[in-house]
Amino acid sequence: MWPFRGKTEARREPLGPLAARYVVIDTELTGLDERRDSIVSLGGIRVVEGRIDLADRYYEVARPAAELTPTSIVLHNITPEETNGRPEIGGLLQGFLDFCGRDVVVGHFVEIDLQFLAKELARAHLPPLANRAVDTWPLYDWLAGRPPLDGGAGLPRLHDPRLHELAQALDVPPAREHHALTDAFVTAQVFQRLLLRLPRWEVGTLDQLLRIGDPVRAREGGHRDDATAPLA
Repeated sequence: MWPFRGKTEARREPLGPLAARYVVIDTELTGLDERRDSIVSLGGIRVVEGRIDLADRYYEVARPAAELTPTSIVLHNITPEETNGRPEIGGLLQGFLDFCGRDVVVGHFVEIDLQFLAKELARAHLPPLANRAVDTWPLYDWLAGRPPLDGGAGLPRLHDPRLHELAQALDVPPAREHHALTDAFVTAQVFQRLLLRLPRWEVGTLDQLLRIGDPVRAREGGHRDDATAPLA
């Protein structure tokens, strides 16, 4: 009977962060006003057991409901000619939901992406994206706010929470900014580097990671007063 007892006990072990599946996402928008602006492109890439799977990725350009402004064209390098003939975002969302599956969603200030996705999913009469989520900024900020427990060097505190700054601090190679897929790839590399460091802070369960990287902490902004509080 011992082999069966062993399997039962193994199932009760809390899932470690490295063992989980993640989908790192990014959206590019015509602007940040939820009432007027819309999604112009969607990108995603899979991270499984700490490895970035370059073959398992998602990228689509949508015909936005809001008009592309000169600023957004310069920022995203997506022109009206490129969006003409493309489906509206509602026609792409089922494929995006299928790509995400039940994996943990990861992003940088991902709550903005999730809010626009929630609006468009509701408009398309599709179910909400109910996946658990981790944000790379509060995760980085929490780790940088305390020394690792192994006595080694920690992470530098950053006062600029932009993705480029985190990437630079973690030696992630620079890439084209404001492109949904390359931003998702850079975020995946940032997340991967943080994921591999978690044991140094004794962050050993997925639940702990979800609590530290709660996207709400990113919305509350900057260095929170509880950044040095213990992980209880």
